[in-house]
Amino acid sequence: MPSPGLDRREPTGDPRGLVLMLHGGAKSGLNEVGARSASFRRTSAMRNAISRRILGADLSLWLLRFGVRGWNYGSGPEPSPVPDARWALDQAAAAHPGVPVVLLGHSMGARTAVYVADHPAVVGVVAMAPWLEPQDPVDTLDGRHLIAGHGSRDKITSARMTRAYVDRASRTAASAEFVDMGRLGHYMLHKPREWNRFAVRSALEVLDLAVPTQAHEECLDRHDS
Repeated sequence: MPSPGLDRREPTGDPRGLVLMLHGGAKSGLNEVGARSASFRRTSAMRNAISRRILGADLSLWLLRFGVRGWNYGSGPEPSPVPDARWALDQAAAAHPGVPVVLLGHSMGARTAVYVADHPAVVGVVAMAPWLEPQDPVDTLDGRHLIAGHGSRDKITSARMTRAYVDRASRTAASAEFVDMGRLGHYMLHKPREWNRFAVRSALEVLDLAVPTQAHEECLDRHDS
């Protein structure tokens, strides 16, 4: 099985938080995620677009590349992206002990995020056009924060199912919010700046809910562009 990889971008000083980005994938597939993967390229493009704002807010910005592209069950009890994400979180905790982590996931990456949100370093999840199913766990969000954004033109994953998941999670999570992204589709190609703004604002909001700072509003004003 191909191994996952991490691209790490760090602020000038010690980070006050870390945003771990998780890209999308497919319902199944054992092909290695490489440079030509459309899902990985889309999340890489967002990472490049938001990097200055995230690093400028004194946050680390890490991008996980899954080993394979699909949500596959094999010899282990968990689908293939989940152990990759747990590995990345362990790497984050080792590199930055005690630093809170916000998971920023798109599609399958958002689904992966809710499976690993129970990691001790995680304070919340930002889900973009998430792929969420009725059987997906909400207990992993106990004490964490969830913000899920979904557009009405998404034909790949379901905004209705995202709303239902947020409703379930609200009984367990510290907070759970659904954000209607309007007439946006799944792949974040139409009006990408709206997705970028959502990603930055939501990551900062989750971090502030978990670890309040006086500088948060200044960060929102400075980076909301």
